[in-house]
Amino acid sequence: MKPITLSEGLAALGLDLPDVAQHKLLAFRDLLLKWNRTYNLTALRDPEQAISHHLLDSLAILPYVGPGALLDVGSGGGLPGIPLAIARPELAVSMVDTVQKKATFLQQAAIELGLKNVSAHHARVEEMSGQYAQISSRAFAEIGLFISLTRHLLAPGGRWLAMKGVRPDDELQALSADITVEAIIPLAVPGLAAERHLIILKAGS
Repeated sequence: MKPITLSEGLAALGLDLPDVAQHKLLAFRDLLLKWNRTYNLTALRDPEQAISHHLLDSLAILPYVGPGALLDVGSGGGLPGIPLAIARPELAVSMVDTVQKKATFLQQAAIELGLKNVSAHHARVEEMSGQYAQISSRAFAEIGLFISLTRHLLAPGGRWLAMKGVRPDDELQALSADITVEAIIPLAVPGLAAERHLIILKAGS
C-alpha cells in the first residue's frame, strides 16, 4: 500500500483539524522517531509509515472519544493519547506506563509540543487513583485484564475504549456478566492494510 500523507489520511477519516494541530502531529511523529533511536518506543522506523500506523491509527477512534477526562493505559510512545490530545486541546488526557523511559518520553513530548492538557505518569495502573470518564488502551492487554486492572479508575457511567486488531470475540466471550459491550466498531485506517476494531465497554450497575 502506498504511503499516505497526514492531510490525505485526515480527509479520508473525515477529520478537519486546523493547520496548527497537523503541524503538532508531524512534530510528535518526528520526536517519537528521534527518541526511538535510543529508547526503543516503537518497532517502526519509517517516517511515512508512522503517519498511517501511529497517527492515523490513533485518530481513527477520535469520533468515539467523549468530553470527559481520558486515561490512556500502557501509553508507551504516547499512542493514542498524544494524537488525541493534539486533536482535542480541551480534552484532559492522562497517560500511564510502567517503563520509566517511556514515561519520561511522554512528559518531554508534552513539554516540547506545548500540550497543556496532557499529564504523564510512571506507575502501575492498578496502583493509581483518580476517576476517569474514559479509559483507552492500544495493544495493552487482553480485554478482561485491561478491565480488571483499571476498573477502580472508571468514573460512574464511564467507558472503556479498547483498540484491537482483529475482532477479539474470544476475549469478549470471556468477560464477566457485569461488563456490557456497548459497541464493536470496525475501523478503516487510511494507508493501513490491516484489521482494526474499537471495542467500547461499560461496567454494569
